[in-house]
Amino acid sequence: MSIGDFEDYLSIELKSEMADSYFGFRKVIEEDSLEYNDKVRQYSFILEKRISFDLIRIYILLHEEELINNFLDLCHINKKLFYDPYLTESETIRARVFESVRMRGLTRQGRFQNFLVDCYDRLSLHVESYRKKYKELKEIRADIVEEISLFEKKHDVSAMMTFLHTLGAQPVAGHMAQGLETGVSLAIAKKMKIDVPEDVEYHLPVLPQLPAYQDIKHELISLSEQAYRLQRESFLVIFANNFFKPRA
Repeated sequence: MSIGDFEDYLSIELKSEMADSYFGFRKVIEEDSLEYNDKVRQYSFILEKRISFDLIRIYILLHEEELINNFLDLCHINKKLFYDPYLTESETIRARVFESVRMRGLTRQGRFQNFLVDCYDRLSLHVESYRKKYKELKEIRADIVEEISLFEKKHDVSAMMTFLHTLGAQPVAGHMAQGLETGVSLAIAKKMKIDVPEDVEYHLPVLPQLPAYQDIKHELISLSEQAYRLQRESFLVIFANNFFKPRA
């Protein structure tokens, strides 16, 4: 093998090794980013379907905006989370969120109060699950950010392009040509830059840990008593037509 053939062989091997290292590492990061985005979509389901249902039921039960605000303050929940005055008035929404529900208690007012407590119990469980998954997403993204940082340190695309150009290339004449090559390398490096996934807060709101029921029991019962007196008779009928179901 001549020196020229050996240089060509070495050049090919170096290019192949650099490409395998670059694209192999990049593929891992891209797959992790896709998994992160998929999990964001999955976990948003918990927020939109479970937590929203729990909150909308509570909003309808409390009925008045003042009572709803008192409840949200009590639980340290953002007032903008799934609240719209239309929710408490819409017959369509009310029929949907109270469809096939069962209450417990001996009297209509007792069932109304118990149902509000049960809604809060479910909300607490769903918020706890959401917070765990939210923390998981934060950790996944932090790992991806660290991967990207390590990738960029190990794979400087501009430097790689300059190095690859020197393998078997003829000397470049003139500062203008050298500057042109540098500009091309920088442009390619910019185009090949890996985007950092958006932070979790960009997609999903932060939810605080809710107070334990025992810690707000008296306030919650007081809210239910006030709300019961404000409800229309046509709505309270649903609390008279359900079978008694003891609480476990």
